[in-house]
Amino acid sequence: MSAMQICSYGWIVFLVIWLVAWFKTKRTQERVDFRSRMLYGVPVFIGSYLIFGDNVSGWLQQRVIPKNLGIEVLAVSLTAIGIAFAIWARFYIGDNWSSAVSIKVDHELIRTGPYAWVRHPIYSGLLLAMIGTALARREPRGLLAVVLLWLGFWIKSRMEEGFMQKTFGDEYQEYSRATGALIPRMRL
Repeated sequence: MSAMQICSYGWIVFLVIWLVAWFKTKRTQERVDFRSRMLYGVPVFIGSYLIFGDNVSGWLQQRVIPKNLGIEVLAVSLTAIGIAFAIWARFYIGDNWSSAVSIKVDHELIRTGPYAWVRHPIYSGLLLAMIGTALARREPRGLLAVVLLWLGFWIKSRMEEGFMQKTFGDEYQEYSRATGALIPRMRL
């Protein structure tokens, strides 16, 4: 079994867990409009298609990373760690989670668990997992997929930051100063 097949199975497990968890969320109080959702959804969709799609051709599918056991182990490890971190963050945020940028009824600001390290740990985990999967793919489309996912998550996190600031005010401002958005902030 190749590293890419193992990573793909990890992503399937992720999707199944995500779909099951999707059913347990609070009612939505406020959500961004459809156009705003497309701003971050399109890059995420295209990035996902690039990494997992079979109909990618040309220079995007040229092998640029040679087959190497060390790289394959690293690829599978990064994918597994990233997926596990995203799942942990998803279950930790509980019923406050939403697939779209939104505020839930009785929304709570979560600042513990993975949220003590970064404000958007689900995106951090998914990006780490995508970097691992891109290494397993060993083609330029993997790098392009990571860039597109990062762009989509950056846009989405900026929208979420606005909602959180509006909802939690100074408490969120303090939380933002203490934690990084996608990468933990170094504390000296």
